[in-house]
Amino acid sequence: MYRAFYNLRESPFNVTSDPCFLFLSPTHTEALDHLTYGIGQRKGFLAVTGEIGSGKTTLCRALINRLDPKTKVALILNSVLPENQLLEAIVDDFGIVCEKRTRGSLIKKLNKFLLEQLSQGNNTVLIIDEAQNMRPSALETIRMLSNLETEKEKLLQIVLVGQPQLKDKLNLPELVQLKQRIAVRFHIRALKEQEVRPYIDHRLAVAGSTGRIVFDEAALALIYRYSGGIPRVINILADKALLLGFVRETFTMDRALIEQCIKELDGEELA
Repeated sequence: MYRAFYNLRESPFNVTSDPCFLFLSPTHTEALDHLTYGIGQRKGFLAVTGEIGSGKTTLCRALINRLDPKTKVALILNSVLPENQLLEAIVDDFGIVCEKRTRGSLIKKLNKFLLEQLSQGNNTVLIIDEAQNMRPSALETIRMLSNLETEKEKLLQIVLVGQPQLKDKLNLPELVQLKQRIAVRFHIRALKEQEVRPYIDHRLAVAGSTGRIVFDEAALALIYRYSGGIPRVINILADKALLLGFVRETFTMDRALIEQCIKELDGEELA
């Protein structure tokens, strides 16, 4: 609705996981570095955690785009699948043809695929998003996949991405072997207050803004306090601000406008 008014190519604050909009804050840059290192060095298990809306899925998609063509990736977004369906999803996402769908057949086909990729000089990565929702039995199945290796290196690099509850799940007694195998860990923190302006400006620029849209200092301070530095909450509030700014025909988002947006988002206007 407001894109034409602001002369934007697209909406800058959608909550979809578009890697084009990834803002490389220090914490997101470090997370990417950890993942790239762990995958490149064939460390086996990697774990990345972060609060809801901290940009984990967007980071995963950006990581996939940055990996070289010799790295084959399977991305699993449905983490609540039972064990056999999870194996099927992994095999299918790698593009492996498997007529028999038994556990043994799926693992055999996957192992053959991994050996073929290794012989071609390729690396293979499995990324599981929202891993905190996985059943312990499914996580144990994933651990068993890490046994697919040669004498010198892991055939499959496994990245578990999830909310902080993933840490608690990995502390379960029945998952102690999995926890011990995680070689690279990283926690994505929320944005700091001084990172909110560059975050908003970055997304506006990607969407086509030429700098006319301005969030003043008081507005930014309020956005930070309301969002706690969580990117998804910033997006929701900033999108609401642009809509209200369009209604008021202004390019400047001030504190009063943000306060109004917060009231509407919290439902106070419906009282």
